[in-house]
Amino acid sequence: CAAAGLAVLCAAPAFGQKQAFTPSKGWYSQPDLQGIWMPAKPVDNLEKGGYIKDPSNGKIPYVASAKAKRDQNLKNAKTADLVNRCYMPGLPRLMTMGYPFQIFETDKYVAIVSEYSHTYRMIYLDGSPHIDFPGLWNGDSRAKWEGDSLVTDVINFNDQTWLDKSGNYHSDKLHLTERFTRTGPTSLLYEVTISDPATFTKDWKIAVPMTQKTGPTARIMEHECQD
Repeated sequence: CAAAGLAVLCAAPAFGQKQAFTPSKGWYSQPDLQGIWMPAKPVDNLEKGGYIKDPSNGKIPYVASAKAKRDQNLKNAKTADLVNRCYMPGLPRLMTMGYPFQIFETDKYVAIVSEYSHTYRMIYLDGSPHIDFPGLWNGDSRAKWEGDSLVTDVINFNDQTWLDKSGNYHSDKLHLTERFTRTGPTSLLYEVTISDPATFTKDWKIAVPMTQKTGPTARIMEHECQD
């Protein structure tokens, strides 16, 4: 790219494309994603801000009846959005809602601890199958390393959470494939392929850049949600 004089254009890879940055390795010779991360600003509406990378029109591909429900959700958000009553936000919203989260790695799992109301995730790397336990707020996560990216497979959701605070939602058929890729010393790209045949006409994809919180005051603080 640089030789062709296209360094600026080539600096933003397409969805899922391998990044040029090579992260250091952790204790278990895995790419080091550890640290405290958060989006530059809360993702309140996935259809605004350029987060949707596929389809190219930036719109969520709802089936006809589902879009009407989304609009009703937004109209009644004060009572219908369960985050307003301190329930878990679900995925991918937990990662994008604007609260910092900390990533910890071992050879058997990756743990993600959010500042939001003591919410955490366990992403298992040990090759174990998904548990037969549907109706989970944050789903059941399994993952593997693909190059320098952590790639998850998440199923067994309930249908109670929203994708953002604008009423965008899903059914209990939600299936996520997440990709965590460190793109620089203090940057990480969070990408998600979202599948739910009961709600969407096809799979769709989002990408949200994350920035690492650094310095002596970088920490996960206490957050108590009061209903």
